[in-house]
Amino acid sequence: MKIIKYIISTLALVAACHMPAMAQSSTTPYSKLGYGILSDNATGMQRAMGGVGIAMQNGRQINVMNPASYSQVDSLTFLWDMGLDLTNCWSKEGTKSGYSLGGGLDYITMEFRLAKNLGAAIGIVPFSSVGYSFGGDIDNGTDSRLGAGGLSELFAGVGYQPFKGLSIGANFSYLFGSTTNTTNVSSTSNTQFIRNLEVRDWNMRAGLQYAFNISRKNKVVIGLTYQPKKSLHGNALGRMADINQDVVVDNKGNTVIVYDTIADMSLKGNYELPNTFGVGVSYTYDNRLNVELDYTYQQWSKAKYTPIDYFEAPQTKWNNRWKVAAGMSYLPNPRGNYFKRMTYRLGAFYNNDYMNVNGNDVRDYGLGLGFSFPALAGNKTLVNLGVEWRHRYTAPTNLLKEDYLNITVSVNFNEMWFWKNKIR
Repeated sequence: MKIIKYIISTLALVAACHMPAMAQSSTTPYSKLGYGILSDNATGMQRAMGGVGIAMQNGRQINVMNPASYSQVDSLTFLWDMGLDLTNCWSKEGTKSGYSLGGGLDYITMEFRLAKNLGAAIGIVPFSSVGYSFGGDIDNGTDSRLGAGGLSELFAGVGYQPFKGLSIGANFSYLFGSTTNTTNVSSTSNTQFIRNLEVRDWNMRAGLQYAFNISRKNKVVIGLTYQPKKSLHGNALGRMADINQDVVVDNKGNTVIVYDTIADMSLKGNYELPNTFGVGVSYTYDNRLNVELDYTYQQWSKAKYTPIDYFEAPQTKWNNRWKVAAGMSYLPNPRGNYFKRMTYRLGAFYNNDYMNVNGNDVRDYGLGLGFSFPALAGNKTLVNLGVEWRHRYTAPTNLLKEDYLNITVSVNFNEMWFWKNKIR
């Protein structure tokens, strides 16, 4: 069966890519904290709308943010969405300034119909990202810090519409990946500290959407999502060594650094993900204009995170994260000329993050702008281009300011797999 072949081949591609190496979109020192910079499972199209999606229903667009939306997949098509990301970051701390560049493959998702009122999706999306490199002077020496890696989710989900208006759904995912944080201190000795965090666990997100028509062309959708708190499975390892003295020569004549273990612990009971709640409302006019407002809340202050010496303060405590996002999309005329068949998107968000730096909250806000270009006349496949600007800072004391320009490119393949031609 063609659909099975496509699913198997795509999953094989995903496994070959192995998501920790996919998108190093995080190029910020803030990503050394906790699990790194979090992703909200937004596709390129959704990022151009400020990252909304909790109340989004579109049978020709994959929405991982709320699995209840899968029930609305077009009955004749098979959707495949693949996104790329390019991130430019300009930072400033006091009189010092810097620039960094990152990016890569961001996500791969697929959606298809299983039965009447029943849709499914599978794919792989980023959960968090770590990437930074910076250094400075200390008493009688210098230190440098490096970080890389991230966590990803390989998911499968279903959405079902039990009766008109109501849709329910759930994503079940395998959460995997690793992060590495390295600190090199050159003073009276040359000491290296390394922390490895490796996660291998499952995750789940449930969603609900209720749609009702105000009139023939006017529709409102209310969406809810919930992700339960859970203890993670995996391992955390902290090591240190004097890279000039703690060395041995192996049986092949190679010099090997011998590390002392600072910490070696199971993540279970020591590291957790919080309860996450989301609510959104959207308004659609004539399937051409869509406006949405979302609110997300995560109880990070109640999630365990065991600090390791030399990397976190002894009493690491996270803030509760909340985010407000608003966005809109507009399709002038699906049967008009090329520019009228393009979709135009605009959005904004404000995020109070879970990270805390010496009593200062990490916050960011941004704007998004995007366009969808029809690939060919009569073809529903879209090429999406998005530009996102965001500003990250800390409050009440502004320690490090960062400005990002993110460019996203995604291709939303829409294949008429389930259309049966009549033979005359």
